[in-house]
Parts: sequence; C-alpha cells; structure tokens
Amino acid sequence: MQSVLKTLSVLLFAGTLSTSALAADPIKIGVVTPLSGTYAGIGQQVRWGLELATKEVNAAGGVMGRQIELIFEDEEANPSVAVQKAEKLFQVSKVDFLTGTVNSGSTLAVGQLAERSGKLIATTVSFADSITADKCSPNVFRVNARAGQQSAALAAWMSKEKPKAKVFYLGPDYEMGRSTVAAFKSNVDRVGGESAGEVFAPLDSKDYTQYFGQLRAARPQVLYTSVAGNDTVRLFTQLQEFGLLANMTVLGASGTVTAQNISAIGKAAEGFVTGVGYSAEVASPENKKFVEAFRAATKSDPDLYGADSYGLIYAYKAAVEKAQSTETDKLREALRGLKWSTPQGEKTIRAGDHQAEQVMYVVRVKDGKFGVVAEVSGPDAIGADTCTRF
Repeated sequence: MQSVLKTLSVLLFAGTLSTSALAADPIKIGVVTPLSGTYAGIGQQVRWGLELATKEVNAAGGVMGRQIELIFEDEEANPSVAVQKAEKLFQVSKVDFLTGTVNSGSTLAVGQLAERSGKLIATTVSFADSITADKCSPNVFRVNARAGQQSAALAAWMSKEKPKAKVFYLGPDYEMGRSTVAAFKSNVDRVGGESAGEVFAPLDSKDYTQYFGQLRAARPQVLYTSVAGNDTVRLFTQLQEFGLLANMTVLGASGTVTAQNISAIGKAAEGFVTGVGYSAEVASPENKKFVEAFRAATKSDPDLYGADSYGLIYAYKAAVEKAQSTETDKLREALRGLKWSTPQGEKTIRAGDHQAEQVMYVVRVKDGKFGVVAEVSGPDAIGADTCTRF
C-alpha cells in the first residue's frame, strides 16, 4: 500500500512540475516585417514598438504569468517571401500569433495562410481597405487606421483649406497604392474636389521625372501620393529639383512622410499634409509617457508604425486575459469588440470586420516637424462595415 501511495505521490508531483513548466512556457509572437529594402525604415519602427511594449509587459509579469517572446523574419515587403517566412514561423517556430506585415499584398497573402493554419494575425501597418472589406478574413485583424479613415480626415481638412481643388494622384503600383488613391479620390469627390489625373509607379522607382510632364499638363492645386519609405525621398527630392513644389500642395497617405524619412527628405517635406491615426505631438499624458520611453529606448521619435505596433502588444495581452487562453477560437472572440488603451487614446476593434476604430488626426510639416492641425472622431472616420465573408 505504501508503495502504491509513493508511486501516486511521484506521479502527482511530476504532473505538477509538468503543468508549471507548461504555464511558464513563453507566448511566441512571430513578426514578419521588412528588415531590409525600401520599407526597412517602416520595419524598424514596427520592431521598436513591439520590443518596447514586450519589455514593459514582461517586466510587469507577462501575460497570465507567461513571458512574450518575439521571433523576427525579414519579409522584404514581398508577399511571396512573407508567406514563406510566415509558414516557417507557424510550422517550425510554432508561434501563437503573427504580426508585422507591411506590404498590403503581404498581409492579404499571409492572412490566407493563417486561415489554412488555424492561426490569427494582426497588421499594424497595412492600409489597403480590402484587408478589412471585400477581402476580409475571420483570422485577420487590423489595429491601425485603414486608407478610408486616413482619407476621411484629410479630405475634411482639404474641403476647408483647398475647396474644390484639382487633385492629381501618384501612387505605388500595388494593392496599397491603388487602394489609398481610390479611397482619397472617393472622399475628394464627396467634398467637391476635381480629379486631374493619376499615375502608378512601380515599387522602388528610381526616377519619377517620367511622370512630371503629365503632372505639369494637369495643373493641379494638390498632389496626393501614397509612396512610402525610400520612394518618398526620391519623389520629393525630384519634385523639388524640377520646381514642382512651388505652386502645389502635397497631401499623402500617413506612411508617406514619417519620422524615419523626414530628415532625408529635408526642405522638400515642408508643408506636406496627411491624415494619420497617430502623431508624436498628441498632447495626452499617455502619449507623452510613451514618447519619452520610445526615445529613451531607440534615440528616435515614434511614428504611427511604432505606436500602433506598441499598442498591438497591449491589445493581445488584453484579449488573452479576457479569453483566459491563447487558443485561436477563444482569442478571436476576445479580440472582436475589444476596447483597449493606446498612446493615441482608446481604440475599439469593430467586431464585424476586425477594423480598429480610433480618432484620426490631420498633421502638417512645418520647419521640419509634424504638427496636429485638425482631428476627426473615430465614428466619423471609420466608414461602413462592408465585410461579408464572416
């Protein structure tokens, strides 16, 4: 009898150790983001934001007693590469969750993989409306503002400052570029502006001057562009060299001029206006604390990519604690309708399409710095839920 009791005691003790070890296992979050190439600066902000929030969460005890471990892979802003790296993270690294995708095509492609793999992903960067609209997925969430939200804020500003303006559009030739142009064009039409033409340039274009003849002939008061990263530096530099900035206001997507490329653009960025979901100039105590921590950690200012990536970790933490699980089905339900605090204020993930609702800001570059000039409420900016897949 004593032998049996001793055996049971050993088994129970072993079971306790096993449970404790399992509880102590880290939560693995895969990050597929561009760490090289044209969008490397964006990927750097994503990394900085995720790492800062992870450090804070882990220092405070983690998520349900478990530490977060970030595992990075370079997607090179290339959808096919992103899928390969995401599959590696799902199948080999066994990540619990995935984020980081920048290129909207990458987010859409990795979202399909996530569905097949029974995993969840969230983008903190991609703008294309389709991600949470006609190409929405039950396994994909977006915590950053989509193109339509940015455009609603920017068009509201333009209708007051540049009423009935002729607008020329120049976007990168892929999902994000065409989506952002379409979103802003529809808002310009709504407020009484006029389209003066459009062109789409290949990603990583070296020469934008080939489009300048068409731009001059259109005689627009406003140029709208959604190029990003190093492409912005080349475009703005060439616009300045050819004297096109003197009599034209440049508006753009929130990723066009950022903390990462504004120094390289220099004086050519002066007067640029955009609609964004975040600005380091937001004057709330929460944002001031975040900016100080971000600067201390990186020696750089956060931009919207850094802020939204930082906020994602806290959304994930809140959802896991709400679900009491990292299991896909339970976590999905916890994320739907989730409200949580971020440096830019409270956000809500709309249950119907998995799109974050938030206050939108209009910012303008003056003397090499961003300044908030207007804001639009979350409900006014988010637009209709058009997801019908789930």
